Amino acid sequence: MAEITLPQLGETVTEGTITRWFKNIGDAVAADEPLFEVSTDKVDTEVPSPIAGVLTEIRVQEGDTVPVGAVIAVVGDAAGAPASAPAAPAPVVEEAPAPAPAPPPPPPAAAPAPAPTPAPAPTPAAAPAAAAAEPRLLSPVVRRLISDNGLDPASIVGSGPGGRITREDVLDHLDSLKVGSAPIPATSSVAPAPAAAPAAAPAVAPASVPATYVAPGARDTVVPLSKIRKLTGDHMVRSLATSAHAFSVVEVDYANVDTVRNATGADWKASEGFSLTYLPFIARAVVDALGEFPHLNASLSGDDLIVHGFVDLGIAVDLDYQGLLVPVVRNADGKRLRLIAREISDLANRAKARRLAPDEIQGGTFTITNNGSAGSVLTSAIINQPQVAILSTDAIVRKPVVVNLPDGGEAIAIHPVGHLAMSWDHRAFDGAYAARFLTKVKHVLETRDWSAEL
Repeated sequence: MAEITLPQLGETVTEGTITRWFKNIGDAVAADEPLFEVSTDKVDTEVPSPIAGVLTEIRVQEGDTVPVGAVIAVVGDAAGAPASAPAAPAPVVEEAPAPAPAPPPPPPAAAPAPAPTPAPAPTPAAAPAAAAAEPRLLSPVVRRLISDNGLDPASIVGSGPGGRITREDVLDHLDSLKVGSAPIPATSSVAPAPAAAPAAAPAVAPASVPATYVAPGARDTVVPLSKIRKLTGDHMVRSLATSAHAFSVVEVDYANVDTVRNATGADWKASEGFSLTYLPFIARAVVDALGEFPHLNASLSGDDLIVHGFVDLGIAVDLDYQGLLVPVVRNADGKRLRLIAREISDLANRAKARRLAPDEIQGGTFTITNNGSAGSVLTSAIINQPQVAILSTDAIVRKPVVVNLPDGGEAIAIHPVGHLAMSWDHRAFDGAYAARFLTKVKHVLETRDWSAEL
């Protein structure tokens, strides 16, 4: 018999929420077979069983949040499972019939029935007490929302399992505060404000229906946001509230890159098993440019800019429109184009199959998002915190450009052209620094001898 604990899912992760059990009590489980799914503020991932046996006990239910190292289940031999399963229902079955006969004897006492109604009143009083202990079990997203808005968890009524506070509970609570006291939602004067709101009869309706609520109509379809969609959204909102977002763009002529892609594309596909796209060229050029402009390869920590002496390059991957993950090419500054291309392809494939380890999507120092593959012309991406910049590679299309002739003249030619658009944090550097970085990336793409690189 072995206790299953919540593993460490990244160096900064301290807790996780069990979102799904793949096995029930009494089910056989093989070693390395997925046992449960866990969600953290970094990733949703499946966790395999470390041993083979039978799941004899589940100590943490779906939706519960526990710290790293907590015992969440027990895997043992088959003998233990049947014994525990019948034992639990037995007392419940015995207890249920006992109260049933009690009501029939006093039929005339119909009038006293209303008297017990006040009795439930004390029950809500227990809710705040439970809520006071709740912060230790709040999910990372809920805890961040409560902290960022200066809320007291004891004042929020939870609608989740066991009275747990959900993200929607916090948002509803914020909406009710805005209705009662919009100008100062988080100060000590908030307490009197809600009291004034109930005094007016019309205020009751907004309190039960948040101002941002949109009632679905007969022709609408309600699609609950997935866990990864919620986490991504919270991360993006926090990024917009944290960074001084600015935006710079350059236009790149990819004729030089196309010369090599057209000449080697077939051989590359045969030897590597995947197509040679523009992305590895862009990634390689970015890595070189970061060497000259190190303040873009950095993270902000309070009032300090942490400039990294290595490049861990994040590549945003679309999960078939179900969300985004950003796997990381480690130490990309020490790799040439072919190896970078291999790692990007491998990470993207495993991201879409949900087979990435938690440490493969953490710790990036600079991020590239490849929206051009979906046809976008110009994208203003949101910075991946705590980084200071993110580069979007947009659609590459053939268009007329001015080219220089060997005799010093100029001519019009049709070349593949696309934008490189970068969102960056104005706290870390200024526009001239960002522009020169982009110009460097453009210069590398347009002039390097890429055949020698391959």
